[in-house]
Amino acid sequence: MADTNTEGFVQTPEQKVTTRQVAALLDRSHYLNQPLDSKTGSEILSMYIDSLDPNHTLFLQSDVDEFKKKYADEFGARLKRGDLSAGVEVFERYRKRSNEYFAMASKMLKTDIDLTGDTIVLDREKLNHFKTKKEQRDYWTRQLKFQLISITLGQEDEKAKEKVFLSNPDITRGQDLVRNDQRTPSEILQNRLSRQQEQFKRLTNDEIMETILNTAMLTYDPHSNYYAPIQANELQIQSSLQLEGIGVSIRPDRKNPDYTRIVTLVDGGPAAKSGQIKPNDLIIGIAKDGENMTDVVGWSTREIVSLIRGKRGTSVTIKVRQPNTPDASARNVTVVRDIIQQEESGVTQRVVELQRPNIDKTPKRIGVLEIPSFYLNYQARRNGEDYRSVSIDTEKALKALNKENIDGLVVDLRNNPGGSLDEVAKMLGFFIKSGPMVQIRDNRGNIQVYRDDDGGEQLYDGKVVVITNLASASASEIFAAAIQDYGRGLVVGSTTTGKGSAQIQLDNLALGSATLTQRKFYRITGGSTQNKGVVPDVELVNIYDDATFGERAQKKALPWDTIKTAPYKPEGKFTDTTLATLNQQSKIRQEQTHSLFISQR
Repeated sequence: MADTNTEGFVQTPEQKVTTRQVAALLDRSHYLNQPLDSKTGSEILSMYIDSLDPNHTLFLQSDVDEFKKKYADEFGARLKRGDLSAGVEVFERYRKRSNEYFAMASKMLKTDIDLTGDTIVLDREKLNHFKTKKEQRDYWTRQLKFQLISITLGQEDEKAKEKVFLSNPDITRGQDLVRNDQRTPSEILQNRLSRQQEQFKRLTNDEIMETILNTAMLTYDPHSNYYAPIQANELQIQSSLQLEGIGVSIRPDRKNPDYTRIVTLVDGGPAAKSGQIKPNDLIIGIAKDGENMTDVVGWSTREIVSLIRGKRGTSVTIKVRQPNTPDASARNVTVVRDIIQQEESGVTQRVVELQRPNIDKTPKRIGVLEIPSFYLNYQARRNGEDYRSVSIDTEKALKALNKENIDGLVVDLRNNPGGSLDEVAKMLGFFIKSGPMVQIRDNRGNIQVYRDDDGGEQLYDGKVVVITNLASASASEIFAAAIQDYGRGLVVGSTTTGKGSAQIQLDNLALGSATLTQRKFYRITGGSTQNKGVVPDVELVNIYDDATFGERAQKKALPWDTIKTAPYKPEGKFTDTTLATLNQQSKIRQEQTHSLFISQR
């Protein structure tokens, strides 16, 4: 590696073996059957540069041109040889440019800065890199001014909140205050930038390897990933049945990796129970166990996890805001850590009585089945122990609801991230008479059909509505699609995530672990659930920002396509006229509800 400008990164034999293993998996075993040739290697290099500098503000165009001329044609071949030197050289240039920014910012923050008169384009993802250092530094100056303005407004908002909350403690609703922060906006920003610079110094060679190899896998699709040993260990902790924390999963924000985004909430966990923490929130501060609020912009997800996680019964306050909003809009939410049993908040059921004016003489009894995920305790099942699963719990719930003489059933799959394929197949068997339920195609083109062959037995044969939203993914989409295709019920809500692929977990690498996409799901009609998702029969309001959420927002998402239909016999059909009427009535209700909400504000 003598031909690189790295700072002492010398690959170990284990790192070389791991690099060759990951490259071989992509070259031979990914669903796409796309060889790791010069074309793919060039794509990986481009995506790697963009992953380091997504807003195109650090690398100069001359940097990008230099690396592409030097390495584009051979980047893939280098990975197959186990050689990370090209990726490391790019990383060190990224570190150098970042340090130039930190140095300029530190010097500028020691002066009096005029915050008036400038405009800035915040989202530069689709713009070119700067051609000159002058263009780059002019932008850096405007960027620093914008950050100072945002921090200043945030401080003024905090002072106003503090005044109101201290006068009216009953309205705090679990929000803590950041009291007595005497730092100037420049001091706050300087501390934030110093942390980011220190984080660079703490990066290990394994973490740099992870950045390169993970980008290589993400160039194939968003769900193929490589995890370095530390991260792989963290994943094992998170996938265990018991966690002590607040019940959120997090990842760096794609457009601005200095910020950490909350991806999902564990149903029944402290964060979900608070009602104030939402998927998509950005974490900008954490106050641990009654200590002062720590600004965590620029922190790694590992460092943030270490602050959030703690002993049961202790409290943590997190400062969050929605994307595309200023820091001044942030809210502080205090939650008490708890032991989170992943299966503790499983399937729940209840009966709701509804009576339509001038239509129903007596109230209708509607069963509600809430399914947080398609869970299965694999380890307990493998060990021959008693275990819980979503199909076992759903069977018990349906039997209980049948005894309640319900007039219809609502299956709530909102925010359901998916889970076991076997479990969703078993559950569909409770609702349909018989026939195919889902088709699965592997990377060799082989198609497997999951079928319900129980002779027409149905645990529940009444009217069904399935509720979905943009956070309904994977197994949730398989369930909703089958109910829709068989005409067993209506799908209501918003279009689902569009994750129609399945991954294998690889724990046999020399270092770390990986997930690799090897299969794709298809509806019985032959259409994929990938990318397009399941479009509801009746649409409701979408609460998520489609631009930052779901498969369609991901880079390199697998395409939607079709295979042959699996012969099946529909059990019912909703006419176009019926669906048009239902959508019209739903739209009127939504508009009336919105008008009522506005009038009451």
